[in-house]
Amino acid sequence: MRPVAWAALLAAPVMLGAAQPATDWTRRVTQTTAGAFVLGNPAARTRLVEYVSYTCNHCAAFTGESSQPLKARVASGSTAVEVRHAVRDPLDLGATLLVRCAGPARFFAAHERVFSAQAEWYERGARYAQANEAALTKAPGRERVRMLATAAGLPGLVGLSPAQAAACFADKAAEARVLAMTDEAWAKRKIPGTPYFLVNGAGQDNVTSWAALAPRLGS
Repeated sequence: MRPVAWAALLAAPVMLGAAQPATDWTRRVTQTTAGAFVLGNPAARTRLVEYVSYTCNHCAAFTGESSQPLKARVASGSTAVEVRHAVRDPLDLGATLLVRCAGPARFFAAHERVFSAQAEWYERGARYAQANEAALTKAPGRERVRMLATAAGLPGLVGLSPAQAAACFADKAAEARVLAMTDEAWAKRKIPGTPYFLVNGAGQDNVTSWAALAPRLGS
C-alpha cells in the first residue's frame, strides 16, 4: 500500500458540487383540502390564516399594509399565509370566484390587485346595482353575481377574458367550495368580522391592522 500524500491532498483545491439555490417560498402555493390557497413553506413555524371579504375595506387596508413585510417573512420560510374566504354579498362572491379562477400560481397577485383597486371597482358595482335594481332582483342568483362582477370590471382586473370569466361563473363546484368556506367562517367558527386571523390555530380577536398583528407572529 502506497503512503497517502497528505501534503498534496491538503494543497489540492477542494471540488464541491454547485451550491443549491435557496427556495423562493414566495412562489410556492399549495391548496388545503377545503380549497384555501397557501403561500409559503408548508413546514413554516408560523401559520397565518386570514379570513377575507373582497368588499371589506378593512381587509383592503390590511393587505396594503402587510404586503411587503409579510412577503419578507414568507421568503425566509418562517411564515406561511393561508387565505380563507368569508363572503358577505353577491359582488364579493363574484370577486372571489374570479380571483380563485386565476389559478394557484396567480392567485395571490390577483388577490392583491383586487384589494388595491377596491375603491374603483366597488363604486362601479354599486352604481350598476342602483341603476339596475329591477333586473338584478329578477335574475337568478348566479346570473346576478355575474352581472355585478362584470359591471364592476373585475374579470379584466383579474386578467381573465370574457370566455374565461363566463366559465368561472358557470363552475358550480368552485362556487360550492367558496360557499362551504363561507359557512365555516360565519356559521361554524363564528368569526366576528373580516379580516379575522388565526396564528397557529389561535384566533386573534380585535386585530384588523398589520401593526396589531405583527407582534403576534413571533420572530
